[in-house]
Amino acid sequence: MIERIDHIGIAVRSIDEARRPYETLGLAVEAIEEVPQEGVRVAFIPCGETAIELLEPMDDSSPIARFLERRGPGVHHLCLRTDDIKSDDARLRAADLHLLRDAPTRGAAGCWVQFVHPKSVGGVLLELSQPDDAESGGHNESKNSE
Repeated sequence: MIERIDHIGIAVRSIDEARRPYETLGLAVEAIEEVPQEGVRVAFIPCGETAIELLEPMDDSSPIARFLERRGPGVHHLCLRTDDIKSDDARLRAADLHLLRDAPTRGAAGCWVQFVHPKSVGGVLLELSQPDDAESGGHNESKNSE
């Protein structure tokens, strides 16, 4: 079941530069982590019950690098927190929505993630995320802090 908006992903060329406006507003980067399987470095900035996720490409071949090349910096995806990603994955497949992965995989902070193609969600890349431990706070439990 979907519980809430987990985070909003924003593609940036540099986390160090992109974090400054948020910090000026009194928000703080909670954790920075590399996710090599996605070719991305991420920074989580908590904001109430949700977070802002800054996504910086690790190299020119990463999906975020290609996104930046085509569209420039900006909103990349919307992530919804789920408590049962396998059931949600099955429901989306049964509804013939286009999922980007054959099955949920590990993402930042060890969460299980699945992505729904923007063509299936009105032009928005949708991520579903389930913390590995249902008791954890997902990105708030990252082991790699700044």
